[in-house]
Amino acid sequence: MKLQLTENAGFPNRLLYTLAVIAGVSVANLYYNQPLLDLIRRDLGSTTLAANHIALFAQCGYALGLLFLIPLADLYSRRRILLVDFTLLIAALIATAVAPDMTILHVSSFVIGVCSVVPQFFIPLAAQYSRPEAKNRNVGVILSGLLTGILASRVVSGAVGEWLGWREMYLIAAGLMLLSAVVIFRMLPDARPNFTGSYGALMQSLLTLVRRYPLLRLHSARAALAFGSFLCFWASLAFKMAGEPFHAGSDVVGLLGLCGVAGAVTASFCGKYIARVGIYRFNVIGAVLQLAAWGLFFVGADRYLPIIGGILLLDIGMQCIQLSNQATLFELCPSASNRINTIFMCCYFIGGSLGTFLSGAAWALYGWPGVVGAGALLTAGSLAITLAARR
Repeated sequence: MKLQLTENAGFPNRLLYTLAVIAGVSVANLYYNQPLLDLIRRDLGSTTLAANHIALFAQCGYALGLLFLIPLADLYSRRRILLVDFTLLIAALIATAVAPDMTILHVSSFVIGVCSVVPQFFIPLAAQYSRPEAKNRNVGVILSGLLTGILASRVVSGAVGEWLGWREMYLIAAGLMLLSAVVIFRMLPDARPNFTGSYGALMQSLLTLVRRYPLLRLHSARAALAFGSFLCFWASLAFKMAGEPFHAGSDVVGLLGLCGVAGAVTASFCGKYIARVGIYRFNVIGAVLQLAAWGLFFVGADRYLPIIGGILLLDIGMQCIQLSNQATLFELCPSASNRINTIFMCCYFIGGSLGTFLSGAAWALYGWPGVVGAGALLTAGSLAITLAARR
């Protein structure tokens, strides 16, 4: 017998933690490429800029998936949407594994990005049906699962890429998605749609929400720039570590991703203290931590310890900004939680795509100092928005 959910009545822990695990496994598809970019570049005989575009197309696809797929959860059954989504995702992962050239890889990476939006179906669900006092905590649990998936994806793909090959990593990912689809079909309850009308009217309502809620615009913009800064670092790290003085492989790049475990811990911790500390302070703290990270990346560019310290600060700062901006938005209009999450996350990954693009261009033109400058500039933009809004 399937679970029945009632708004604000409580969200079962068994379902919550299952969704957190699937969120992590699903979002990992978006990040497997980061430690593998230099390995793929060498295998296909391509340029660093073309390899960087693998990550760029995946991020752009994710942004479009957020914009056009997530709102469907207000109109149709989540289970049906997700089963179709998983089918396309598995096909794209297999296509990536057998891709003969960079063009096919760009296309399949784009489809992987579009279909890896699975966690964003879960976050509004937890926010809508959790008890009011547990909303931030439950959203934090799913975000922790999502972040753990990002961290694990880098470690696993780096190791698998070094030991077995990058193609094998995507075959393993396809198997994990098949298993996830089976679990979703068996466990996820059908929630009542929140919108009556056509898909066109649903999409038009997104613009109405953007115009109606200034806080939605503010939170989305500053979180987007912070995430762009975050991905600016990871989009070029594999190229940095492959050169002097490190000469490190994909496994080392993946292990560096483990340093971001601090970010995953921070997400579950921050959710409890948003009301007490305040959204403004969380955003200032997060931006300052990110700027400190970029300072370490610049002065300690040729040493492991400053890079590790910078990753810790970058991840913690990112989670302070994301959770404090995202979790509180669901209170604006609970019946439109999927659409509000769509707007926020679409802006978020547009910012991520911008950071990935700037990272590739900066690396090609100016090397690591250019990447540091681009990342710091994006964080400074996020901080400027926060300070201006306060005034």
